[in-house]
Amino acid sequence: MAKDDKPLEPEDFPLRAEDKKIVKKDGEPIAEARSEKIADEVAERLNAEEDIREEDRWSA
Repeated sequence: MAKDDKPLEPEDFPLRAEDKKIVKKDGEPIAEARSEKIADEVAERLNAEEDIREEDRWSA
């Protein structure tokens, strides 16, 4: 990780795909995929993982 890169925080979600870019809720791009389809799938999977983490925090 570059020194100015920060890990994703719960408030960064939900992520979305814009063309080949994956962007945070505030519109800041965080990654670029090889295709729009891959960007969509990565954003979807990261959002699903974050949903599970949120549920686990509330159930603990």
